[in-house]
Amino acid sequence: MALILGLESSCDETAAALVISDRVVLAHRLATQEAHHRPFGGVVPEIAARAHVEVMTPLVEQALADAQVRLADVDAIAATAGPGLIGGVMVGLVTGKALAHAAGKPLIAVNHLEGHALSPRLANPDLHFPYLLLLVSGGHCQLLFVEGVGRYKRLATTIDDAAGEAFDKTAKLLGLGFPGGPAVEAAAKAGNAKAVPLPRPLLGAKEPHFSFAGLKSAVLRARDAGVHKPEDIAASFQQAVVDCLIDRTQRAVDVADGATALVVAGGVAANQTIRQALEALAARNGLPFFAPPLWLCTDNAAMIAWAGAERFAAGLTDPLDIAARPRWPLDPDAEKARGAGVKA
Repeated sequence: MALILGLESSCDETAAALVISDRVVLAHRLATQEAHHRPFGGVVPEIAARAHVEVMTPLVEQALADAQVRLADVDAIAATAGPGLIGGVMVGLVTGKALAHAAGKPLIAVNHLEGHALSPRLANPDLHFPYLLLLVSGGHCQLLFVEGVGRYKRLATTIDDAAGEAFDKTAKLLGLGFPGGPAVEAAAKAGNAKAVPLPRPLLGAKEPHFSFAGLKSAVLRARDAGVHKPEDIAASFQQAVVDCLIDRTQRAVDVADGATALVVAGGVAANQTIRQALEALAARNGLPFFAPPLWLCTDNAAMIAWAGAERFAAGLTDPLDIAARPRWPLDPDAEKARGAGVKA
């Protein structure tokens, strides 16, 4: 059994974890930056990078102590190498390189998206390849056919903004607080999801792509109208996102021949309304449904260590001069979505 040290620093969470390849998480340490960014209503890249520098080394030391192992006991070191805020990504990757060099251990440069994509397999050994994955987070909204480790076929992406970004912007517009996703979900519980007429971009479109920029603009107009309660706007917005995700995912199910399961991962996968709607969609299509536990949905180092374990088992390691990447698609050969901006 391989013991992997994982490091994560792609956005505003700094984390270190030790995971054994038989799915045992020996230790997981995480430092949140919510207090640093709350006054700004969003993540400030420069502040995030400095915070990563301050806590990464202590977190590694604490994780090793929690697991009661030494660095010399580790078989490989996995670090997020992108995509993400480049300053933060560099902190984790450089730390991983230094530890790998000092200990004479292999380095595994992990795509953060692959960490999310494989995280349900850490939580559940019954999930087997290939599967259809809805990867939905603050920076990404994609449908992927997951054929195996390192083998991904992108079926759809957002042509503008990600669903998580729309949640964050809606929370900011409505003054609900930071982080935005949980704040909108909490407010929506007290609201009427039918109170505010909001659009469902691309609903019914042939291609299973996503679009959320227009929905954000509609939320702004609803707020400025001054006739709707914030909780009603939040509930109506959340329902609009659910409707879009379900419609688009069904379209992907229709074309994903051979998928053995429907899987959701990423930070937005923590939203219970979205999870329940996707579980119902899977049932209607006769597919098992898998979602990681809530703590594995948001950015964490256990999923990076697990992705490292899967890559290590496949013989996939990286040189110490590998570069950090702000953008790193899982399917680099995928055609650009029609009408998509630079982020897609």
